This record gives sequence, C-alpha cells and structure tokens, in this order.
Amino acid sequence: MIKEFILPDIGEGVVECELVEWLVSEGDIVVEDQPIADVMTDKALVQIPAPHAGVIKKLHYKKGDVAKVHAPLYSVEMDDVAETKLSVEEAVNSASTQNYSSQDDASISAVSTAIEEFLLPDIGEGIVECELVDWLVKEGDMVVEDQPIADVMTDKALVQIPAIKSGKVVKLHYRKGQLAQVHSPLFAIEVEVESAPAAQAVSQPHAASADNAATGNDTLDVEGTLPSNGKALASPAVRRLARSYDIDLAKVPGTGKHGRVYKEDVERYRGGEAVKAKAAKAASSAEQIATPVSHLPDRVEPIRGVRAVMAKMMMESVSTIPHFTYCEELDLTELVALRESLKQRYSSDELKLTMMPFFMKAMSLALSQFPDINSRVNDDCTEQTFFASHNIGMAVDSKVGLLVPNVKDVQLKSILDVASEITRLTKDARSGRVSPQDLKGGTISISNIGALGGTVATPIINKPEVAIVALGKLQTLPRFNALGEVEARKIMQVSWSGDHRVIDGGTIARFCNLWKQYLEQPQEMLLAMH
Repeated sequence: MIKEFILPDIGEGVVECELVEWLVSEGDIVVEDQPIADVMTDKALVQIPAPHAGVIKKLHYKKGDVAKVHAPLYSVEMDDVAETKLSVEEAVNSASTQNYSSQDDASISAVSTAIEEFLLPDIGEGIVECELVDWLVKEGDMVVEDQPIADVMTDKALVQIPAIKSGKVVKLHYRKGQLAQVHSPLFAIEVEVESAPAAQAVSQPHAASADNAATGNDTLDVEGTLPSNGKALASPAVRRLARSYDIDLAKVPGTGKHGRVYKEDVERYRGGEAVKAKAAKAASSAEQIATPVSHLPDRVEPIRGVRAVMAKMMMESVSTIPHFTYCEELDLTELVALRESLKQRYSSDELKLTMMPFFMKAMSLALSQFPDINSRVNDDCTEQTFFASHNIGMAVDSKVGLLVPNVKDVQLKSILDVASEITRLTKDARSGRVSPQDLKGGTISISNIGALGGTVATPIINKPEVAIVALGKLQTLPRFNALGEVEARKIMQVSWSGDHRVIDGGTIARFCNLWKQYLEQPQEMLLAMH
C-alpha cells in the first residue's frame, strides 16, 4: 500500500516551513522513527521522523521549497505487515486521544500503553526554571531508561535530563530556547502498562512491536545499529553542526546510547579529518590565492545558553557593584623553578601540576588574614557574610561559553589536592558537562587571561562575590637585582577588581602584598601551610 505522509503540526501557529534537507532519497528503505527531513520554521530546525517503515516512493518538495502543514510531504510504500500494524495503531491512537481529552491530561490507558507526563525535577538548590538548550530526542522517538532526553541550562551549568522510563516520546512541551519550569511537565511519554484481558487481543500487535524493539528483532535494535541506508542518530543541532563542517554524519562514530552522535563526536571526527586536509590545502594554496574571495552576508544569531546567562550576570554585576581595579607585578622566578622541579614527578592524567594550584593555595593563606575579601554582601548592603570556606573559582573558556567552577575548601587541601580538583573541573568545564554543585558556592574568582596572551585587564566581579583577579601572561623580562645588576626574571601582571562598598584600596593592596609574598617566596607559603 502506498500512503501519503502528512506534515504534522510542528509548532503553535506554524502553517508552513522550509525544506532544509532531505535525509533520504526516493527508493530508500526506511525504518520507523528514522529521520526523513530537516525543516526550518520560526528560526528553529525541526527533524521529521518516519512514523512507519517502508520504501520512499515520492518526495513532494525540493530542497529550499516551502512545505505546507497538513499537506503530503512524501509517499511511502508499506508491506502488508506494516499496513496491518498501521491500522491497529491508528485505532489505538484514536481511542487514546479521546480518552486523553476526557481526563484533562491525566495518565490514560490505551489498550496496553499509557501516556505519562515527565515532570522536570529539582536540578539545583533554589532553581525554579531553566532554559531548554537542546532536545536530544524528537516526538515519536522510542527511548530507553536513562537515555539523555534534553540539555537544559541553569545557574551557568549545562545539565542533561535522562528518561526515567522506557517508551515512546509523544509530546515535547517546550521549544529550543524557551524557559522550562521545575515540577512542570517537560515531555509526555507513552509507556507500557498491564492491560485488562479483554483488551489484550487488540494490543498484541503493538506489544509485539515493542518486544521486537527490546529484543533486537526489529530493523533498528535497542543497541543503536544504524539503519540499512546508514543514516546516523543525532539531534538537529548536531546535524546542523556536521553540515557546517561538510561532514557526513554516517561516517562519524557515535558515543551515545543507540549509537547517537553528539557534538563532541563531530568535533573529534573533524579534528582527524583536518590533519588529512592540511596537505591538500597546502597543495592548492596557489589556486586559492588567485581565486577572488566572495563577500559573505551578515549573520544574525540568537544569544542563548551559557552566553545568555553570562550576559545577564555580567550586566547585573556592573550595574549594582561599584568596581575598582588594582594592578600589581609579581616576580615568579622562584615559583616557576619550584614547579618545574616537581612537575615531572607529580603530574599524571588525573593531576596536572600547573601554576594555578600555587595561586589558589597562596590566595587561601592570605584570605585567612583578610576575611573581607572572602565575603558576600546582601542586595541592600545592610549585611556582610564572612565565609569560613575558601571556595576559589576559576574562569574556564568552555565550548558552551564562560564557566566558573570552584575548588571547595582550599584552606583544607594540600597543593596536590588542589591540583587534582583543578584538573577534574577543567576537563568537565571544557566538555560543557560540569556539575551544578561545582559551579555553586564560590567565594572569590581567578581569571587566567594570560593563557590567551593578555597582560592587564579590568575583570568583572562574579556576583555575589566581592573580588576577582585576572592573571596576565608570564613573561621573561629584564629587572634589576639587589646589586643593581640586570637579570632575566619571570614576571606576571595581575589585575584585581573589588567591590568598593566593602573593600577599600588599602585593604586590597595589603591583601595582594601578602599573596605576592607567598608566590614570590614559595618557602614562606610552605611554612605558613598547616
């Protein structure tokens, strides 16, 4: 039987969309839930799945055409088994829809299945809403327990929401970029339930299909085997990223469940391909020089995710905190020599002995004598809280934006313990998967702009903290010694920003002098450690 696939509702008020790309060709054999096309509407890229298996007979639109909602998108030829399955599912879905409407969105019984709402759980202390960054599934997808469903952003943390049950996703309640409320429905999922004996005969075809998927007897098994035409499992955002790099997703090894391809997989694959392309690029450089460069159009993109959170926090910080900046020069010649002598002995995959652990430990020792620097002020500046814990944050330029994880209780840790925590946090932050707990509770921050080449800065305080320091790049510069002789020394410029409501220039200068003493004379720091 040849059946027309009708383009469904893909957004409230949306009546048409642009056909961005066909993911199949006429004559292809497709399986249920396989991605068929990418369409664009309301600045959102939506992936259309196949509701049933069959052979693609006709694609009704060309790439770039505008497709109409509720109009045929493509034609598919189904065999007798699929046709029988379709008839039973249509009957079941019809009964489910009527029952669902009569019970005000409550869980319903549809022969052997029921629709349940997944409520967005608590994802952080005091968090009441979060931004929907990316759906990792689409409506109609079959998911298994613990499979990632969505990425959400809150409190500068990217959190992945897993499925708590196996079933079929029937409704996604938010679009990408919208704010989702905690304890409210995030998506609806159709799960299997025990059905009455009278209903078992009707539910057998559907249940058998689910059993086949669970046991690997269907064309696309639960382990994520690719369909026969080699189409990869990936979100629209990942497909868009692959297209921007001109990468065939089918060639990218997926590390997610069911073989799902994530953005990290595409980036990793691209890195390998870049090495191969380097020689070809060098060979064609002469032709490229002769070829005129085309003028590219302007590009407008929404500010979302971590960048949006950072913009909001930074604007709030500079508009409510009176900043002042204090700069100093550090001679780190002795500290560099000490670190070099210890680096080979103590460095490993789990511990990178960089300069940062020394900066943090020295800062913690100085904070013990200057509690004003390790404090917080309430909004109307009537109370100041002095923290016993030294939770020192470090700004990390991650792939999702600026993150500031912090090392907890530095005052209780050794330099090696601090180094181990820094290594872990850096890896997590650069992958965009840092834990919300690691981002909360910071009391003071360090920004290492010198890693990118800067020397002096005016850093913005990470509210509600009251101080932040920017580390400049380490330079070898001439300086006079005690005998008036010129020596080559390891010099770093540091720039402090303080909250002038509770910190004055004298306080931060004295604090910085003590911190400087510990760094310039490492033996003093070791003697001060408990």
